[in-house]
Amino acid sequence: MPPNSTFTPDTIAAGFHALSDPLRIKVLELLRSQELCVCDLCDHLETTQSKLSFHLKTLKEAGLVRARQEGRWIYYSLNLPQFVALEQYLAEFRRFSPILPIRTPCET
Repeated sequence: MPPNSTFTPDTIAAGFHALSDPLRIKVLELLRSQELCVCDLCDHLETTQSKLSFHLKTLKEAGLVRARQEGRWIYYSLNLPQFVALEQYLAEFRRFSPILPIRTPCET
């Protein structure tokens, strides 16, 4: 990690873990255009609220989505700064890691 990074290995891993499930990717795609409540997400994804709640919890813990309560409904939206942070983490590899030549195999 770069020296001035606010990332920890745990926050990086949580972010990429949250991005590793197809249903969670679909949730993020739906939230790209608008804030949605759980019932709308369930309808769009044709899944149960209990299954979706598990995935939303993972996305929230990774900081990729925000939850806002209005009355008895909870609305979800993207937390764009966290996406930028993950993008910057990956960009550091491209920017600071030289492309190394292929090494010859180790001799035993």
